[in-house]
Amino acid sequence: MAGFEILDPTVEPRRQPLTYVPRPDSLRGKRIGLVENTKFNSDKLLLKIGEILKTEYGAAETRMWRKHNAGVPAHKEILDEAARTVDVVVAGIGD
Repeated sequence: MAGFEILDPTVEPRRQPLTYVPRPDSLRGKRIGLVENTKFNSDKLLLKIGEILKTEYGAAETRMWRKHNAGVPAHKEILDEAARTVDVVVAGIGD
């Protein structure tokens, strides 16, 4: 009988501390960034959420960015531009 090797593909999860910024008391007058993940209908869902945030919560405006694909974090250009141009970001998924 030939020898064989057993491989264990599991790894320990990488532990990263999460830090959250304080939530605003209100969305009134805030600029809202919308980041969609390219999945089916994620853009439509976020546009609807953006409209609700403006009409019902007083947000001033919305702006949408599209990630390269659903399996990666938002790329640096989105993060840098959002940091300069919006007050709050909503990330959404579709399917």
